[in-house]
Amino acid sequence: MPEPDPPQASLPDILRVFTAMGLASFGGGLAGWMHREIVERRRWMSEEGFLAGVALGQVLPGPNSVNLALYIGQQLRGVPGAAMAFIGILGPPFVVILGLALLYSWGTGVAGFAVVLGGVAAAGLANSLATGLRTARRIRDLSSWVVVAVTFITIGLLRWPMIPVVAVLIPASIALAWAGGRARG
Repeated sequence: MPEPDPPQASLPDILRVFTAMGLASFGGGLAGWMHREIVERRRWMSEEGFLAGVALGQVLPGPNSVNLALYIGQQLRGVPGAAMAFIGILGPPFVVILGLALLYSWGTGVAGFAVVLGGVAAAGLANSLATGLRTARRIRDLSSWVVVAVTFITIGLLRWPMIPVVAVLIPASIALAWAGGRARG
């Protein structure tokens, strides 16, 4: 028995689904959510069609999530579907960032605003540090710690430009990992 045709997605449905994703997902990780919404929950696409979109989104320039949203919208309803997915995935973050910029420009004249921003920056730094410490607990080999230390010293303390330092440290860390793997294997 042949598989039934997937449900037809309306343009308002596409806009609504991608707007919800755009509002709730700053910073990435959208492919998994898109898969759950588009393939599993709504059954608008097959697994194979979705994975083709993921692969295409990764080879095209630009953010993978935006490329995937455009692909899904185009597959569902053509150019209008792609436009709805694009507006939905990028519109909400744009509006939020614009609102924050307006709030910032308004707040610069308010007493104590710099203190509040300092607190927000401290919270962000603490969050990054906590994530780094959780990740550091999983590092077992000495060569990884050497790369971390060299990175911290050169960029953090000596204030060397990041791109040349990383351009040197990436091949060095790959060589160290390769040598460590050969020594263990």
